[in-house]
Amino acid sequence: QVQLVESGGGLVQPGGSLRLSCAASGSIFSINAMGWYRQGPGNQRDLVASITSGGRLNYADSAKDRFTISRDNAKNTVSLQMNSLKPEDTALYYCNAHARSTWAPHSAMDYWGKGTLVTVSS
Repeated sequence: QVQLVESGGGLVQPGGSLRLSCAASGSIFSINAMGWYRQGPGNQRDLVASITSGGRLNYADSAKDRFTISRDNAKNTVSLQMNSLKPEDTALYYCNAHARSTWAPHSAMDYWGKGTLVTVSS
């Protein structure tokens, strides 16, 4: 199995910045895409940003120009730099990896972290 552990959430004032980090570990054969999703109160879990192993980026419209995703393939980590945060960015942020484990190297599946809470409030 593949485990994902997030860090970096917290309370920040509107206009502030936070950096989320996620490290993948376990029986990793390969990781295709890594990304961040978020789920606010009463909402579904939505994509914030993703990055493939080749560096192709995908951002939600709400994240463009404010958030930057980056990845270290050698360390199996992904980070999300969030600037100009707004109260509507308040949510539980989940790390995601579309990966193959050594137990099933021919079958890719989605793995999820437990989430880290980001609260934007004055």
